[in-house]
Amino acid sequence: MTDDHGMSVGSGRIDWLVELEPVVARLLERHLGTAREWFPHQYIPWSRGADFEGPLGGSSWQSDQSKLSTAARSSLVLNLLTEDNLPSYHYTFATTVSRDGAWGEWLNRWTAEEDRHAAAIRGYLHTSRAVDPVELERARMRQLSAGFTATHQGVLHGLAYVTVQELATRVAHRNAGRHSGDPVCERLMTRIAADENLHMVFYRELLRAALEIAPGPALAAILQAVRDFRMPSHASPDFARLAMDVALGGIYHVGHFHEEVAVPLLRSLGVLDLPAVGTAGRRCQEELGDFLESLRDESHGFEERRRRLLEGRARWERLSGADGPAPAGVGGPAKVC
Repeated sequence: MTDDHGMSVGSGRIDWLVELEPVVARLLERHLGTAREWFPHQYIPWSRGADFEGPLGGSSWQSDQSKLSTAARSSLVLNLLTEDNLPSYHYTFATTVSRDGAWGEWLNRWTAEEDRHAAAIRGYLHTSRAVDPVELERARMRQLSAGFTATHQGVLHGLAYVTVQELATRVAHRNAGRHSGDPVCERLMTRIAADENLHMVFYRELLRAALEIAPGPALAAILQAVRDFRMPSHASPDFARLAMDVALGGIYHVGHFHEEVAVPLLRSLGVLDLPAVGTAGRRCQEELGDFLESLRDESHGFEERRRRLLEGRARWERLSGADGPAPAGVGGPAKVC
């Protein structure tokens, strides 16, 4: 049998939408029984808000109006841009799976839950005057205009990617709240992270079912998703600079991807220890093992570079009084996930 990735698993062809739909229905029922209703307006600090300049005659935004660090601001902006692109994710999901039956019910429920996240984060950023609202809106327009294109096509690849992405997003949201220094922000981001965790569990269990049906093709999809992973906001404006701020601030970087995303996900699915996966499956297992080792080494290397960069930035600030731009190389690029 061959699946939509062309890997041999017997005779015939797997229709993954049909094979997995009963699992989708069961997981949807479990999700609806587990998810807790919450309301974004209850997490937004409205009392902090004030009119901005414009038709209402408010005051202009100034960078000193928020006590958030540069790293925390950049993290929240990236997280918001990720959530903002929901229309593109919905379209990609709908055209990959189905808008009918259990698949369609889950797609609509997932979209409704994800839509709350952007509304809540934007509300917090506006009322707290954490970032320039004009630049934030311009970034949203550019992000949505660019859209989102999946790196790999097919049902299994889509499921594998979104499983990794939901877990990575959960970690990024949670860490952004923890590093904010604002209990209100931390409470909000923890609430959003809880949603993302339930979404990750849904997709992870679908992947587990796919591994039971045809481990070879499922392993191939997982390998590509983990090895080629990029955050869905990677095409957003100024992503490299924002991601560097986040990484140097210790909020989210390749070390988090290794220790809190790739390793626990692969361990939970037991992919490296699955028996009877065939020749192609064993090759995927070997490549996954090798990739985890290289990711660990990359993580250690980044931590050392981060330490040197931070020391260089601190020396520059002491000498210059933090006046003017940092010298070349102090904020230079580094690989972050």
